[in-house]
Amino acid sequence: MNISLPERSFAIRRQAARLCRELGWAPLHEVSLPNGRRADILALRRDGDFACIEVKSGATDFLTDSKWPEYRDYADALYFAVDTDFPQSLLPDDVGLIVTAGDDAAMLREAPPHRMAAARRRALTHRFAALAACRLEAIIDPLDRFALSCE
Repeated sequence: MNISLPERSFAIRRQAARLCRELGWAPLHEVSLPNGRRADILALRRDGDFACIEVKSGATDFLTDSKWPEYRDYADALYFAVDTDFPQSLLPDDVGLIVTAGDDAAMLREAPPHRMAAARRRALTHRFAALAACRLEAIIDPLDRFALSCE
């Protein structure tokens, strides 16, 4: 059965987020970063570090995207999340690798750490918390027109 690229991307994202939760990380989807980029998943890890997870639905998605290195400035570790059909040889060796298959996901390669400066981590932690709180408020009170104004 063929699935569309948006459906494939959604499935990869969902499984990567589940893996984050299994690891004790708090994943947040579609996070706008101060440099104007949008992280597919930004996860706050147990140690207070951030992992940025870039979801790729296929080779074309990866080959046409030149902006992913800009996520490194706002993460302590950078990962790609792909499914089993993705040609992994395309991916650089200096990023982590999460592979999904059906309802499962596994981390095949840890991301090498590149720690953010303390001031940037503090600012990003504040942004992360405010965004998560506003999204929760939008679920609790969908009529609150200010609930999503944190983005």
